[in-house]
Amino acid sequence: MDLFSAIDTEPIRQKMEQLAEQLDRLNYEYYMNDRSLVSDQEFDAMLRQLQDLEQQYPELASPLSPTKRVGGEVNKAFRQVSHRFPMLSLGNTYSIEEIEDFEARTRKLLDGTAFSYTCELKYDGVAIGLTYRHGRLVQAVTRGNGTVGDDITLNAKTIPTIPLRLRGDYPDDFEARGEVVYPFEAFNAMNLQREADSLEPFANPRNAASGSLKLQDSAECAKRKLMFCMYFLMGPDEALLPDTHFGRLDWARQMGFKVQPYIQECRDINDIKAFIDHWDRARWDLPFGIDGIVIKVNQTPLWDRLGLTAKSPRWAIAYKFKAERVSTPLQSISYQVGRTGKVTPVANLQPVWLGGTTVRRATLVNADFIQKMDIHIGDHLFIEKGGEIIPKVVGVDLDQRLPGSMPVAYVQRCPECGTPLLRVEGEAAHYCPNTDGCHPQIIGRLEHFVSRKAMDIESLGPERLELLYQAGLVRNIADIYDLRREQLIGLGTDATIQDKSADNLLAAIDASRQVPFERVLFALGIRYVGEVGARKIARHFGNIDALMAASVEELAQVEDVGEVTAQAVNQWFADPVHQTIVQRLRAAGLQMSGQWATASGPLSGLTFVVSGVFENYSRDGIKADIEQHGGRVSGSISSKTSYLLAGEKMGPEKRRKAESLGVPIISETEYQKLIVEAES
Repeated sequence: MDLFSAIDTEPIRQKMEQLAEQLDRLNYEYYMNDRSLVSDQEFDAMLRQLQDLEQQYPELASPLSPTKRVGGEVNKAFRQVSHRFPMLSLGNTYSIEEIEDFEARTRKLLDGTAFSYTCELKYDGVAIGLTYRHGRLVQAVTRGNGTVGDDITLNAKTIPTIPLRLRGDYPDDFEARGEVVYPFEAFNAMNLQREADSLEPFANPRNAASGSLKLQDSAECAKRKLMFCMYFLMGPDEALLPDTHFGRLDWARQMGFKVQPYIQECRDINDIKAFIDHWDRARWDLPFGIDGIVIKVNQTPLWDRLGLTAKSPRWAIAYKFKAERVSTPLQSISYQVGRTGKVTPVANLQPVWLGGTTVRRATLVNADFIQKMDIHIGDHLFIEKGGEIIPKVVGVDLDQRLPGSMPVAYVQRCPECGTPLLRVEGEAAHYCPNTDGCHPQIIGRLEHFVSRKAMDIESLGPERLELLYQAGLVRNIADIYDLRREQLIGLGTDATIQDKSADNLLAAIDASRQVPFERVLFALGIRYVGEVGARKIARHFGNIDALMAASVEELAQVEDVGEVTAQAVNQWFADPVHQTIVQRLRAAGLQMSGQWATASGPLSGLTFVVSGVFENYSRDGIKADIEQHGGRVSGSISSKTSYLLAGEKMGPEKRRKAESLGVPIISETEYQKLIVEAES
């Protein structure tokens, strides 16, 4: 008899079920009713307890456990699935007149039958269908072409507003349809993180939601904080469902679905118009994007009478909002200089009301954008808000162009310090090269250095940094650690810094000396090195001395560090001014190495490149496993690569390069065998 069978697992199973029920209830209250019944710490502690039990007793783990919300499973391929019920697209119109025609045609076809309409928001997201059997989620499928879609069940389980098991009364077999949207707050936070990591920001919430659902690692999808908004309920036996669309959504709400409260029952065309008019104005107040209104006949038995066209049902239609666009005069162009020296042109506009806000400024991106738009001095520009939440310039109102107006000439010198601008080959932006003498660059680097994800010196906000700069006390990041109490007290025109605030500031600076090396590296503000990149570089080299001595080729061996980033890092450390700053920071007591730098293990001294999808690990999981066993992970293959660890669907280019350089290619099984042999 093995040990597991000798243990009475019933109490453990009951404990796991109890934790799962508690977590499900807390999730429901938080995401459906906006109520926090426990603190985040208490919730996380319960979740960790359940995760630990599931790892210890995998035989008892439920496929619908709340731990599935955090993901971690890998989908090696998105299997194509045929829809049981075709996912028809709705007929779209931008015209109120066509909505009037739809309403009149519907009344004529129903010939005196009493009925009503439902009006609801048209979410700007990705349509999916969820299949439930016996109250459990069994499959999630994208719309695809309406007949066949992709199986995204693993990723769908990570979305908190998709119930894994239902509450109360429910049909034994049915499908819930709705839209996966990316709430603005989560979308903006993700883009800020991507920019900090030197990654391209997402274009808009809808595209980001679509891409998130197709991520192979469900843990990455979980980080995106997507939301599912249900709008349809159907099943193989229509007799088991309420006979109104409004009633079906109300029932779905009782089952545990997130059904938005904005749906309204309408009697006639006047009610429909009033609903459209209201949301055309109020849509900008929503926390997620919508692009129109969906109108449906409410009484579901009438749907068969109304029938279908070749592409869409006759009992529903979608009214799409026009992207709000206004024309307003360009008053001037200002040029903003960022901490990296990048110069961004900004259009200063005559204030205009657009999408619920007054717009005064809009980015002109770069010199190529200005030239492509053919913007002239004194032009009226078209500004638009569509699915975006940030206004953008979409064109020039040529009807209002002044005779003889001249094209805008991009500035040749830095607007702040007068230094001639540079434009790096292959890049669209212009840069000011006066790194250590250009005021906004200096202030920007200081703000970045003290920011929360860097050195986290809360007492040094933008105003206080400017005060210290103007007083001549801080001109670079190392100067922060030379500040003394007597220099601070009474500083400012109104003596804003007094004894207590000076002590608090110095205490915060002192505490920053314990910030780990990877965050110190990020805080230096090296171009192209974001938070994630800094962590990978720090862990690859282990300490500042090894990093400063690294060549471009050695830097390029770090995972996800390309040639451009490698050159930027190498050039930054080659600058004598920066070398002096590093030495001053070291002398001030900042962390210049990490504990993981001395980690040893059976894979110590070996460098791996990982490619493909694996059976027993996520992509990040197998990389973490390599590092835990003392190995290093690189993003590119070179003669110094020890092994190419190949999973399914490995990139053919990596295979070709490994073969050409004679780098051994090993499978997941061979990798595990390698660890066992090295340990023995």
